[in-house]
Amino acid sequence: MLDFFAILMQGEAEATRTRYIMLISLKKFLSELAGGEKHPARFEPNDYRLAAAALLIHASTIDGNMTANEREKLRALLKSRFSLDDAATEELIDISTLAENEAVDLYRFTSLLNRTLDEPGRLGIVEMMWEMVFADGRMNEFEDNLMWRTADLLGVSSRDRIALRRRVARETAESNGA
Repeated sequence: MLDFFAILMQGEAEATRTRYIMLISLKKFLSELAGGEKHPARFEPNDYRLAAAALLIHASTIDGNMTANEREKLRALLKSRFSLDDAATEELIDISTLAENEAVDLYRFTSLLNRTLDEPGRLGIVEMMWEMVFADGRMNEFEDNLMWRTADLLGVSSRDRIALRRRVARETAESNGA
């Protein structure tokens, strides 16, 4: 459940997005309660893309807020990696944000990814998460710890996790002209 006090403390854009997500949830609840037809979801709860997006959202917000660069990077990653159009990308972000807010741990997402993806697919998820971590140009201890725990839960070796971190950090620095 979303905390209304937390909404008040957010920036206006984030608060608007949170209110929108709450309205979607309320609309879905009322529709199901009234016995109305459920709109077929584009992303089912067992869709690995939803789990991946939720982990990306977690990585982008673990330091307290999602920057504009992180938000744009999230959209670009989801759109390109999963071949989505703009509407589907926004829907995936909204649904994944709800799922991430309701999650008590990472296992819900990593277990689905382990069942669904092979090793190269799981490495791709870790790489996407590193891209989110470095989207704001820096990495803090919370992000580093998240990456260690997630990679471990996904069965990605420390060697592969570190190699991906170095590669993404180098590519990010090069693209930023550093």
